[in-house]
Amino acid sequence: WGQETIKGWHKQASAIQTASQEQACSAEDLKHRAQLQNKLAGACEEMCKEVGAYPKCAQCPKFVEPDSTPGVMTWEELLEHMDNLVAWGQETIKGWHKQAVSM
Repeated sequence: WGQETIKGWHKQASAIQTASQEQACSAEDLKHRAQLQNKLAGACEEMCKEVGAYPKCAQCPKFVEPDSTPGVMTWEELLEHMDNLVAWGQETIKGWHKQAVSM
């Protein structure tokens, strides 16, 4: 009874260790794949320029299409800028209030 039980425990512990090692290897592999993909991102964009696929490059990771209206602010950009100004103004006023209270 005792030796058979211990053998069962050893098998169970071995299976758990193998599973955790596989998960660790998978996580490490995913991390290295992301690093490689990020390193190749710039090269991918350059390749697309060379073959004439730029700026319609759908295969490049994290590809951001260049501004279609350079030097001109669109309504969407204007609204975003106004939202940023409101947030900045509110933070500035909070700072002034804190400064006034401390005097």
